[in-house]
Amino acid sequence: MSVSVGAVAAATAVVALCLVPLVGGRSLPVAAFGHPDARALDEAGWPYGMARWMAVEGAAAALAAATCLILAVPVVVAPASVIAPSVWVRLRAEAGRERAQRAMGPIVTTAEAALRSGMSLPDALRRAADASGEEAAARPIRDAVRAFDLGASLDAALVSASERTTDPRARLGLGTLALGIGERLPRERVADLLGAVGERLAFEERLADEVRAHAAGARQQQRILAALVPGLALYLAVTMPVLSATLASDLGRFVLIPVAASLEIAGIVLGRRIVGGALR
Repeated sequence: MSVSVGAVAAATAVVALCLVPLVGGRSLPVAAFGHPDARALDEAGWPYGMARWMAVEGAAAALAAATCLILAVPVVVAPASVIAPSVWVRLRAEAGRERAQRAMGPIVTTAEAALRSGMSLPDALRRAADASGEEAAARPIRDAVRAFDLGASLDAALVSASERTTDPRARLGLGTLALGIGERLPRERVADLLGAVGERLAFEERLADEVRAHAAGARQQQRILAALVPGLALYLAVTMPVLSATLASDLGRFVLIPVAASLEIAGIVLGRRIVGGALR
């Protein structure tokens, strides 16, 4: 009975500790209609729809359960494998957000150049969005221009697009541009405003590169330690029969190994979140 209670507690700890870094201190919605990975899937560019993604999660859980049964690993750990696809898609979404942030500066620069060449502001924004290779960065601008084509005022469309996006650089650019339009600035002043925004985004990009460069060494050390701990445990288990017997017992399989794995995963994710928070 005590072994079963410990197994359930260890599985709960695995899931809880892995969810804490993903939630980031926010309360989980109690009655939320929608998959928690929906936004991450959109940012990562998942093209196959939510139904196939849920099928992938189910297949991952079933495969983990079968592996646990074959290798005599506690089956209660299998539900934690549902987190693995979420972690993967969130990593892809994070990479997509970084690419979108990098693309925002060139978009602003292109819009400024098109505006100075004599184009109207909507056409300049449309030209800048079409010239960008990152759909995630161009989407808010396309949405604003589309709303303007349907009859909305351009400043209101830009404000609405900035409120929907999660990219702080896009919010800065769209919000500043909407403010200039609302003040009825002439074209030259709006171009100067875009130039100032482009300089600000270029400065933030240089600062982000500097933070990544300073954090690269620590993240490399983190990867080495993450590989060293399981390797050291495996070496000691092979060379020390007492430790091997402990890890093979119910205490090791149901409590020690799941808790150690959960703590290591939580440490890796928290380290990534610290660097990501410094970049925002």
